[in-house]
Amino acid sequence: MSPASPARPWQRYVAIGDSFTEGMSDPSATEADAYVGWADRLASRLAQRNAAEGEPFGYANLAVRGRLIADVVGPQLDAALELEPDLVSLVGGGNDVLRPKVDLDDVADLLEDAVRRVRATGADVLLSTTADPSRLPVLRRVRPRLAYHAANVWGIAQRNDCRVLDLWTQRALRDIRMWAPDRIHLSTAGHQRVAAQAAWTLGVLDESRDWAIPLPPAPPLTRRQNAQANASWARAYLGPWVQRRLQGRSSGDGRAPKRPGLDPLD
Repeated sequence: MSPASPARPWQRYVAIGDSFTEGMSDPSATEADAYVGWADRLASRLAQRNAAEGEPFGYANLAVRGRLIADVVGPQLDAALELEPDLVSLVGGGNDVLRPKVDLDDVADLLEDAVRRVRATGADVLLSTTADPSRLPVLRRVRPRLAYHAANVWGIAQRNDCRVLDLWTQRALRDIRMWAPDRIHLSTAGHQRVAAQAAWTLGVLDESRDWAIPLPPAPPLTRRQNAQANASWARAYLGPWVQRRLQGRSSGDGRAPKRPGLDPLD
């Protein structure tokens, strides 16, 4: 499989979505309680390419952690289209899949309606599957749902001429070291890999697929070490997550997008 050829030097990129696109947990080195993430890293690559070709570039990131598909394709998409982008990365539905009750066909219909709205403006769309959670202790329980969602994403892309960031088959992301301690969000290393894969998917990065090479095997944990790690994770992350669900709260409550305007990158 070879990378696609860029359709054009995109000048106005807007990213919408949830915590994955906001960039959790890839902490900023210069700003407290802020994240970088794959979309910011992709935008940097696009900006560098445009600068080399004498083209302008602006980037906005409207993603907010905890958002459901209705939020992403509703208020976020409305705000994104007001910025008149020529490239939109639209990633949503993952939080819906984690809910006890979800109609995956409804999620797909909402996503496809949003894609059609973007494509009607002439902008290109980058969709994404989720990563395969087969080696993540909790998320692997919803693996069949995530596989269903991934199949829907590919179908939507085929019908609407979109690019797909195919994380499901990127085996390097099955390594626990690619994930943050919460086991739900990517680590900095994971976001770096995804950004490189996204650039390759858009035809911007045409060298060898280094991002797909797995890390060397890690020393295995003993049964006791594994049990201790799981117990620590449950106290620090699973408990608070369950409590928020029971209280009807979201980690993104009260948060605004980190880059609401279509601005040039430093």
